[in-house]
Amino acid sequence: MDGMSQKTNHGTNHDAARTLLITGCSSGIGRVCALGMQARGWRVFATARREEDLGALRQEGLEALYLDYAEPDSIAACIEEVAQRTGGKLFALFNNGAYGQLGAVEDLSREVLRAQFEANVFGWHDLTVRALKLMRANGAGRIVQNSSVLGLVAMKWRGAYNASKFAIEGLSDTLRLELRGSGIHVSIIEPGPIHSKFVDNALKHFQANIDIEHSLYRQMYERRLARLRGEGKPNPFKLGPEAVLKKLIHALESPRPKVRYHVTFPTHLMATLRRVLPWRALDAVLNKASDDN
Repeated sequence: MDGMSQKTNHGTNHDAARTLLITGCSSGIGRVCALGMQARGWRVFATARREEDLGALRQEGLEALYLDYAEPDSIAACIEEVAQRTGGKLFALFNNGAYGQLGAVEDLSREVLRAQFEANVFGWHDLTVRALKLMRANGAGRIVQNSSVLGLVAMKWRGAYNASKFAIEGLSDTLRLELRGSGIHVSIIEPGPIHSKFVDNALKHFQANIDIEHSLYRQMYERRLARLRGEGKPNPFKLGPEAVLKKLIHALESPRPKVRYHVTFPTHLMATLRRVLPWRALDAVLNKASDDN
């Protein structure tokens, strides 16, 4: 039985075992997962950064809280508010909010790389450690990290994002080992291309933070800009965010959550190729895929 068809045994009553904090809920994966878990009887705390997004989430019946991964004070305030509302107990955290910084590695300034890690790694770590205290008080818990196929393999022109997702995978694997026997499980979801505003946000950060005009990679960047603006062929493997929701349901509700959940054909393919191909052969595949996507 897949996760989407599982029935819950708790009805719609909210208790400590059905409390969930999800980040990055203004649109896309976060919003779909927040509403999907709410429909299954979970008490969902959904975070966003803009007031208009928080208002829209509240209109959907969600408990919306401000959180910006790059602002440590907002992380502390969010967890404190969740603790107050739940009596100091939280069952699950879904780290989802992130952005992708495009650009060749040699075009990434220290400041741009640091900003990528503040949002995609350091903020996640801060929130996770704080949430763990509430899970220990609860006696059990689930931590689900929304990584990427680029946490499995690296592709060109995405070095900052690749590095942030590789870091999350390493931290999560270590945390899973350290939490063994605690009743708190750590799972990683690894989506490939998903319909969301991710590409729009990546385009914004690309144009703001990379000196395209003076780069050695200017011609490649111009081709990439055209692709990001939708002037290329559509990706036939892109799925809706409901595909991630399906995996999140299993990670949160199964008595035996998986360590990793692959989402979309490209992720399944790359996971297989990473296991079976020599590194040079894999590099050839990734080189072509980097230019085609």
